[in-house]
This record gives sequence, structure tokens and C-alpha cells, in this order.
Amino acid sequence: MEIPVLYEDEDMLVVDKPAEIVVFQETNTKKQDTNTLIELLSEKYPELKTVGEAPRYGVVHRLDKDTSGLLLVAKTPEALIFFQKQFKNRGVGKKYLALVTGAMKEDTGVIDARIGRSPMDPRKQKAYSPTETTPPSARDAVTEYNVLERFKQYTFLEVRIKTGRKHQIRCHLAYIHHPVAGDKTYRFKDSLTPKGLERQFLHAHYLEIQLPSGQSKEVRSGLPEDLQTILTNLQQDAN
Repeated sequence: MEIPVLYEDEDMLVVDKPAEIVVFQETNTKKQDTNTLIELLSEKYPELKTVGEAPRYGVVHRLDKDTSGLLLVAKTPEALIFFQKQFKNRGVGKKYLALVTGAMKEDTGVIDARIGRSPMDPRKQKAYSPTETTPPSARDAVTEYNVLERFKQYTFLEVRIKTGRKHQIRCHLAYIHHPVAGDKTYRFKDSLTPKGLERQFLHAHYLEIQLPSGQSKEVRSGLPEDLQTILTNLQQDAN
């Protein structure tokens, strides 16, 4: 499989990750997947396996398996450290497109709730309200959203994350009772799913990063065909 590269220079790659591809093999899982994104990329860029440590090598951040979109990969050890510092210091602009279930009341909003591993299900994360006692694993997490389009039973959002916690967008949106459409992990028992949607409707569509040269670089990715089809069908049904 060819991984689309949307931007490349001597320091980094910005790739457009398809859904259904794991970014890198988790060390604590029994399931072995050789067709990870980093393995596929290293076939074309073998030098990536000299950057950082296995299994993630030059991967600076991550996307869930069923989430598509922009991912930054460093091509040198120096670039990896440079970009990791930017992510740690919250200097990277990341925006996502998401379809959520239900009608959002406000046009814009901020979700500020600490996130930690769920005590009920180790596969999930849990967002904690200000009044709840949080476990040591909980970390600050801030998610901003604005409504792009409204439908009868769904809302189309642009989401910006200030932090990069595991499952942050999916967990936070479920926390405010609007789980991502098609999300099998965080959906509710009565959650609706648009006809034909076979994965979670979440796409990383915008990335702004400072280059080692000091310049700022913006990269954008449009909705992939499967998600655009779902959105188009909702728009047609609304007319």
C-alpha cells in the first residue's frame, strides 16, 4: 500500500494516513501487525528506522487506527527531538473534522476535563468532571470545537485539541453526550450511525508546525471518500 505524502523536506514527512492502518505496533499487545504505517513508510524511506526507538521510530504523534488524516514523521534524530518539544510545549496546531451524534446546543465550545484510563474498561479513557476524584494517570486535556453544519440527528464539527491525550477527542465528545458517529468504543447503546458508515467519522485535516528553519508550515487534507460520501448523503437528505 502506498501512503500518500503531502509534504516532505530534509527533516520531516507529513503523510495522509488511511483508516484501518495502525501507526506503529504496540509493545504491550499480543496481536502482531506487520502492515503498520511506519513499516510501510520505511520500505520507501529505510532511514526512518535510524530515527528514535522501535517500534515508533520517527513518528512524532499518533492517530487511532480508525482515524484518518495528517501525521508527522521525523526523518532525522535531531528533527524528532525538535518536533517532540513542539508537541510537548503545545506549539502545534491540530484540527480535526468530526461528525457527532445529536444536535449540539452551542455553535462553539470548550471541553476542559482531565483524562485518565477508565477503571471499568482498560481499552478506554475516561474524562473526569471537576468534582470527581482523579487517578494518578489523569492528565489535563482541553478540546475546542465549532459547528460547521447541522443535521437532524447529527452535527458536523471542526475540533481543535490543545493537548494530545490518548482518545482525547472521542473521549471528550462522549463526555458531553455527543459521541463521534460510528465510534464503536465510546458510543452509547442508543447511538445512531449514518447508513454506510463503517468506522468512526474522525479525520485529522489540518496541521501547523514550525520548521527547524523557523518558518511555519501548514498542511491540509480533505475528507477521504468514505466520509465525504456520508456527509454528502446527509446533506441530500436534509434538502
